[in-house]
Amino acid sequence: MKVVIDIGNTTITIGLSEDGRSIDKVYRINTEKNKSFDEYSFTLRNFIPSCTSVIVSSVVPELNGVFRAFFSQNFNIIPQFLGKGVKTGIQILTDNPKEVGSDIISNCVGATSIYSETCLVIDLGTATTFSYVENKALKGVIISTGLTTSKNALISKASLLPQIELTPPKKLLGTNSADSIKAGLLYGHASMIDGMIKRIKTEINKKDLKVILTGGHSKIVHPLTNEDIILDNRIILKGLLILLEKNKNNN
Repeated sequence: MKVVIDIGNTTITIGLSEDGRSIDKVYRINTEKNKSFDEYSFTLRNFIPSCTSVIVSSVVPELNGVFRAFFSQNFNIIPQFLGKGVKTGIQILTDNPKEVGSDIISNCVGATSIYSETCLVIDLGTATTFSYVENKALKGVIISTGLTTSKNALISKASLLPQIELTPPKKLLGTNSADSIKAGLLYGHASMIDGMIKRIKTEINKKDLKVILTGGHSKIVHPLTNEDIILDNRIILKGLLILLEKNKNNN
């Protein structure tokens, strides 16, 4: 069993692959920085029955040791962490390549391998990121506030607003507080995505740019957008699986 893991600030996503070519099962758990090794081990053992190789993308350094110890103790494997020494095939043309998160690189690997070597990857997570790749070279990133982050900030600052689930309202113009908030957050985010895509296409002069939408809220937001966008909420796991194969001699 090959295992790929994305440790994000909000969610940890685990993908399992029997053949190393496709993701067979996906599990998601909440990211909890203060959770003990024993607690994580108990949860992970329920999801991962066996493992021959593993690669991890992590933007939460506090949990790296926990996952390293889990695979070492349970499968006698030292996991690869996406970073220095891992061949990605993506050239990073930013001012400071070390600033680029492993999640962005994994997304770019998956998108350029499956869809197009020149594309825009939009990831809806704790932050919403727009990553532009041209001929497998990362040329720029836009970082905006994520949906859940926006919701929590709004409700924490306005005492009279209710807690809500991020589900689309029945109509755009809300007639109660919950639907009004949902409309503002979801349609507002979808409009921001549409607007950013148009601006990016204009700046790089590529009207036919392929756009891929991924991340935890992608299924909710995708139907609300107007631009031509491919929905693939497993692109980061697919990218990690490609990297696992590309770097198999390092295992």
